[in-house]
Amino acid sequence: MSAILLKNIYRLMTSADAPGLTGYDMFIKDGIVAEVAETIDKPQGCCRTIDCSHHVVIPGLVNTHHHFYQTLTRNLPAVQDAKLFDWLVYLYDIWKHIDADAVYYSSMLAMGELLKTGCTAAADHHYLYPSAFDGDIMELQFQAADTLGMRFSPTRGSMSLGKKDGGLPPDSVVQTEDEILRDSQRVIEKYHDPAPDAMRKIILAPCSPFSVSKDLMKESVRLAREYGVRLHTHLAETEDENDFCLESYGKRPLALMEECDFLGPDVYYAHGIHFNDAELRQLAATGTSVAHCPSSNMRLGSGICRVREMIDMGIPVSLAVDGSASNDSSDMLGEARNALLLQRVRYGSSGIRVPEVFEIASPNGAAMLGFTRSGKLEPGFSADAAIFDVSGFEYAGSHSDPLAALLFTGYNHEALYTIVNGRIVVENGHLLGVDEALLAEKGNKAAVRLLQAAGLM
Repeated sequence: MSAILLKNIYRLMTSADAPGLTGYDMFIKDGIVAEVAETIDKPQGCCRTIDCSHHVVIPGLVNTHHHFYQTLTRNLPAVQDAKLFDWLVYLYDIWKHIDADAVYYSSMLAMGELLKTGCTAAADHHYLYPSAFDGDIMELQFQAADTLGMRFSPTRGSMSLGKKDGGLPPDSVVQTEDEILRDSQRVIEKYHDPAPDAMRKIILAPCSPFSVSKDLMKESVRLAREYGVRLHTHLAETEDENDFCLESYGKRPLALMEECDFLGPDVYYAHGIHFNDAELRQLAATGTSVAHCPSSNMRLGSGICRVREMIDMGIPVSLAVDGSASNDSSDMLGEARNALLLQRVRYGSSGIRVPEVFEIASPNGAAMLGFTRSGKLEPGFSADAAIFDVSGFEYAGSHSDPLAALLFTGYNHEALYTIVNGRIVVENGHLLGVDEALLAEKGNKAAVRLLQAAGLM
């Protein structure tokens, strides 16, 4: 594996809780950070050297919850102003037509956007398995990740409650519990790498309390813990979800999860907006984590997650862009900015600080996905880094704190370089693994085919 020397870094964040370093060098070799020092002299020709005298270098951002396939249904007029349940019902009748091209190109689009905005590791919550689908969804997604060079931890999502069983999705996209559990075991055995510096991991993720049965939740927990993989689901996203659980099960969503043993340090929930005080204490006591999705929550009017209180209570919180039809982008640095601003809407001007945002956006997310050697740029950690040029006029006047400038200022969230596992995957703002113009063309064609299949074009 090639070596990279970052020279004279204008401001280096080795970890979110450490002060930035000025004028330091960083040497990357064999996929890890080998050395950080004021001056690193290497023999000429030993490695690729990048002058970082105008650049901020941070640990790669980590996206813990997404729905890649939704990149093909962004900005649809009929649901631009819809609440979650209405939004889902409309879109399910489009998404039920996804095919192999749709999965592959939507994954490429989402991961490409993430990489270009400083994200080096991501999860995807894919839970649609149309009965007519021809191919291996997870294999297609890993092919896309390998092509682009992203560290990837997809979830084997699932839905078992279709319309005939009182659920929201069409019956054609749900599976039987036996099908789900059998394929969940298959993908764990085929793809999951337990190593802390792995490029591939698997998470089991029943979609939500209103789309799977209680038995499937329990069996997914059993299977995940048998194989030592993590667990994930949507929870406490809307008041409608609370109402559904109270009507169907006689209890709130978190109480249902407790009954299913879907709690603990190996579990994280997406959204977590509508937890009450007692439920927050239960999350803290059990070590259960939350993936915060500020842009999607604003877009759908779902509410504001109580991140400030969660941090103060010791509840692990990570950051996520959520689905690209409820965001409607995969802009990871932009998501960090929105996390900063949204907490201040609820808690005031000091509601959350820049170091805390970087903490949830990188090391917390890496830990949540099981990439425990990522999230810092210290010797021995995986060389996952995002490099931003702050010399442009959009950053002029902000250099009193170059790290905070990434969140407070600027209008272009693209990284100049993104490095994953010691490999440059974004250079001069462009993806190296794919022709971006061709990818946009393929993605647009896949989106048109999807809408045509649904009778909307």
